[in-house]
Amino acid sequence: MHIFPQLRKLEEKYADELAVIGVHSAKFPNEKYADNVLLAAQRYELQHPIVNDAEFQVWRQYACRAWPTLMFVDPTGKVIGKHEGELPYEAFDDLLGRMIAEFDEQGMIDRRSLNLKPEAAAQSALAFPGKALADGPGNRLFIADTNHNRIVITDLDGQAQAIIGSGAADFKDGDYAASAFNHPQGMELVGDTLYVADTENHAIRRVNLTAGIVDTIAGTGEQGHDRRAAGPGPQVALSSPWDLTHHEGTLYIAMAGNHQLWRLSLAANPSDVMVCPHAGTGGENIDNGPLATATLAQPSGITVGKDRGDSAILYFADSETSSIRSAGIDPATGRVATLVGIDLFAFGDRDGVEHHVRLQHPIGIEWHQGELFIADTYNHKIKKVLPLTRSVQTVLGSGAAGRHDGAGKLAAFSEPSGLSFAVFDDDRSPLLYIADTNNHAIRVADLTADAVRTLELRGL
Repeated sequence: MHIFPQLRKLEEKYADELAVIGVHSAKFPNEKYADNVLLAAQRYELQHPIVNDAEFQVWRQYACRAWPTLMFVDPTGKVIGKHEGELPYEAFDDLLGRMIAEFDEQGMIDRRSLNLKPEAAAQSALAFPGKALADGPGNRLFIADTNHNRIVITDLDGQAQAIIGSGAADFKDGDYAASAFNHPQGMELVGDTLYVADTENHAIRRVNLTAGIVDTIAGTGEQGHDRRAAGPGPQVALSSPWDLTHHEGTLYIAMAGNHQLWRLSLAANPSDVMVCPHAGTGGENIDNGPLATATLAQPSGITVGKDRGDSAILYFADSETSSIRSAGIDPATGRVATLVGIDLFAFGDRDGVEHHVRLQHPIGIEWHQGELFIADTYNHKIKKVLPLTRSVQTVLGSGAAGRHDGAGKLAAFSEPSGLSFAVFDDDRSPLLYIADTNNHAIRVADLTADAVRTLELRGL
């Protein structure tokens, strides 16, 4: 998925010369269904045709071994090149430019329009919301309205209060109306400052909620490929930051594109903000050990909790290994460990203990009163993880993709991706707010009453 923005730019630049055909050879069972493939295409705003290669027939015919694999085909239909893994935009652009020039000299390029029109996503108040952040004492809910390229602020009952971002997929600082995001995801609230993982801008944005101003504290706007980069935030290129959490003046980033966790020291002046890797070599796997030598696989959710000794620790959803893992805070002595999950290709839907547990591409994670709650995204469920016993149990969701309110395990979700508890100062029960991504909705769960409802958004 990290290659999609690059493809989009190339398709726009070479609209008359380049024809892209996506072949979807699914790793996870949930990704094999045609309806889910369509939703994914709409979520990533893909404009080219896609083949659902559910049985890996095309994969085998082209001798593919890795996701993604790029096959280059000349105007006569002959395969002339192959590339495994992601390719930096500059190299991709240079290669295509030279190919087009060569075939143009031979008069081989047909520039007639293919007249392909993708099926449009349904219009709704939200569009594939990726994450939500609840502020109980402040009676605020922050919603990453991802495909509308904005942050929506409502009260906890759904009444709109403000919209941050113009809605254009762009990279601009300024006031709420002038600023622009590109498919934002995770958020973190520190005092009256909201931090945003601006995923496709590969940046961390800062929102001064008092002044109504957005600025950039890390990232250049271009995707970075240096897994050891470090320095002042605005000078370091990031790679698909997906989620954020905060502890004692440091922001921790689930850097999905680099298969790493990064840390960012907060400061008032952006030039004084320092960013660097925190955990993971950048290799994609599930190796535990010291922070610098461990491997992760597309971490997409992160939260701060407590370990056995009651010290602060990072917990994260390692999506491609379908695992829940931990990472120490101390850069010198911290280690990465796995609570549940065993392999890049071990997934399913099984509650239980330790290595018997199976998840399917979890994306969201939240610490609450000594327990972890996770969005087991491709299983369409919300589950609870007990770190001390490394046990997992389903608390919400039937497992069938859909949209149904009601009792916890009878409710239906569709690829929920973000979780956040609203905890109140009075005797009200905490409420769990869920970004139900493919339903374009925010769901609210009262775990005490074992009830799920859909938040009615007003004023958008």
